[in-house]
Amino acid sequence: MAESRRQFLKQSAAAAAVWAGIRATGFAAVAPRASTSPAGSSAQPWYRRTLRWGQTNINELDPTRYDVAWWRDYWRRTQTQGVIINAGGIFAYYPSAVPLHHRAEHLGNRDLFGELCRAAHDDGLAVFARMDSSSAHQEFYRAHPDWFAVDASKKPHRKRELYVACINGPYYDEHITAILREIVAKYRPEGFTDNSWTGLGRNRICHCANCERKFRARTGQPLPRATNWNDRTYREWIRWNYERRIEIWDLNNTVTRAAGGPDCIWSGMNSGSASSQAQQFVDLKAIGERAAIIMLDDQARRNESGFQRNGEVGKLVHSVLGWDKLAPESMAMYQTRGPVFRHASKPAPEARMWMLEGIAGGIQPWWHHVGAYQEDRRMFRTAEPILRWHQANEEFLVNRTPVANVAVAWSRDNTDFFGRDDPALRVDLPANGFMQALVRARIPHLPVHLDHLDRDAAQFRTLVLPNIGAMTDQQAAAIRRFVERGGGLLATGHSSLGNEWGDPRADYALADLYGAHLPEKHGARDETTRDRWATEIEHSYLRLAPELRARGSGPHAPGEPAASGNRHPVLHGFDETDILPFGGMLQPLKLAAAAQVIATFVPSYPAFPPEQAWMRESKTDIPGLVLNEKRGAGRVAFLPADLDRRYARDNLPDHADLLANLVRWTAREEIPLRVTGPGLIDCHLYRQRERLVLHLVNLTSAGTWRAPVEELISVGPLRVRVKLPEGVRAGNLRLLVKPSSSSLTIENGWAQFEVPAILDHEVAVIG
Repeated sequence: MAESRRQFLKQSAAAAAVWAGIRATGFAAVAPRASTSPAGSSAQPWYRRTLRWGQTNINELDPTRYDVAWWRDYWRRTQTQGVIINAGGIFAYYPSAVPLHHRAEHLGNRDLFGELCRAAHDDGLAVFARMDSSSAHQEFYRAHPDWFAVDASKKPHRKRELYVACINGPYYDEHITAILREIVAKYRPEGFTDNSWTGLGRNRICHCANCERKFRARTGQPLPRATNWNDRTYREWIRWNYERRIEIWDLNNTVTRAAGGPDCIWSGMNSGSASSQAQQFVDLKAIGERAAIIMLDDQARRNESGFQRNGEVGKLVHSVLGWDKLAPESMAMYQTRGPVFRHASKPAPEARMWMLEGIAGGIQPWWHHVGAYQEDRRMFRTAEPILRWHQANEEFLVNRTPVANVAVAWSRDNTDFFGRDDPALRVDLPANGFMQALVRARIPHLPVHLDHLDRDAAQFRTLVLPNIGAMTDQQAAAIRRFVERGGGLLATGHSSLGNEWGDPRADYALADLYGAHLPEKHGARDETTRDRWATEIEHSYLRLAPELRARGSGPHAPGEPAASGNRHPVLHGFDETDILPFGGMLQPLKLAAAAQVIATFVPSYPAFPPEQAWMRESKTDIPGLVLNEKRGAGRVAFLPADLDRRYARDNLPDHADLLANLVRWTAREEIPLRVTGPGLIDCHLYRQRERLVLHLVNLTSAGTWRAPVEELISVGPLRVRVKLPEGVRAGNLRLLVKPSSSSLTIENGWAQFEVPAILDHEVAVIG
């Protein structure tokens, strides 16, 4: 095996000499023309001014039928400024000199990557050379079996006919880096992106000799044999894997910049979901801190989270990347989900809405086709009008910062060590519930990593903790400082229950803020019990205080409590009911004297048969909602009842209304945007120098909760009020999608106007 590796290195060295000669002669090294885009100064690097992207994901048959002239015209018609072109990795689309670099089956003597790269550069486009570093064919595996991932019995991990490379072996350190150097020397692309660069996911442990040796050197321990979140070695293995992915990111950037100059970057590909990235050991926060641009492979919506998720993706990525950088996203023009049809056109309304919601959230559009030849030509109609509108209005779509004073917290540790084997249930559902409730209430909001709270605190009026069950002492201290300075806090479920590993503390870390403490034998301390409570649907309720039903119309009964007093503002809209549906399970808490309980738990009772559907225990003192206010500090609401998770799953309007009320109350009603009128509208507000830019995305559709949408439904009119920040002079109003004669009025620091109708989206520029 050592001899085989020496031969590989010898061949690679010989290839390097050839590449040096290629570079010296200038063969195929066509320099790209400078972009003429008005989006930014030509002094900016290409990855700051390339706003519209396109990709034809080349298959192995395409070298026999790639109509380069037609695609160049399509680049022009779609105002594309950058293209992603398949280059190497599993398949080489150029004549590679790197040993064992597998040539695409029908490539023949053609240099398809070279042709397309030259064409793009001649047309003034930036080129990202697309890689796939994940796997190799059997020929490679037989030559270097020790470079590939194996299970505990030393059987190789496979993806269909391919063998999965080990992230800790020479495949990544030597083979992939050799390909990067070769491509730079021959073609001079602006950079590289990699479709699958992260190796084995969290659900499989590699037991190859490289992993065994490196993990023992790092920790002094053998590799874990199986998933065990309570095992210290397994936890170290999780963090060790994150570190290796960052090493790969840094290594590849070092290689490409050394070969191609400081702006020749490697940018992987990443999902916009924190939980899916955790499954691949990708630390979005660490990536965002070092990335020049993030290329998002997040092509379509899910029924449970809707189009609005793409706006959330943009905000999440920019929260760690910064709003001065770009985050293009691959947006499929084919049917991507339920089931996948690579060569059938996605209905235009479905593809259009995903693109527009992403643009509203700060994402740059990137059309994506699989295969250079398509029999379903409908898919070529969708991108052009959107990208042409984007080009005409690009000055309003970049170089801006969001205006939102509601923060929704997240962290990698919470996803890993509290989410563990089921982050969808424990982490994603609560966060999605808040996203849906805030979108429904038209409240602008932003994600914030808990490690960034001190840094970003000044822009926020309130902080939401959606079941953040794993929290470091430092993060808890930052939250406490935020509240002590007057910031509002809304925490749900088991927030601050666990330490950074997700292990239960003796009490909530934020118990003093909640005004509620966790008793010693509370069921929340047990992981199995927490999961049962989260998954079971009980016939349980929350009782509101004070009870007012005696005042209202309806039948009365002996012993009915007399109505007295007034409801707290967080219960606005519930005057005609004394109960709200819950569906979960709660146990008693210890309360501070100053805590105010305004909703208590009604235990489950039979729902069937109807004759037995009556409350056995109609009232308890078990808190479902606790409010706590201290003089000089922010307002705090603690919601032990997991209504955020329940809303994501059950879609009950009462849950959304209460969540929105709590956000407004903790923010002291200081929400900078108010939009009234019909429909489900997602609102994204930005500041750009001395003006405001408001995106209104119309999510109202018969297919809102079931893809694909095939028809768009117009809504309106909408009345808009925007709080004017200091330095913004609102003298003019301009609608960028459907111009109208709407006038702008200013009253007490608020700009007011009307949008007559919205079909898919509208963008209002104020100032």
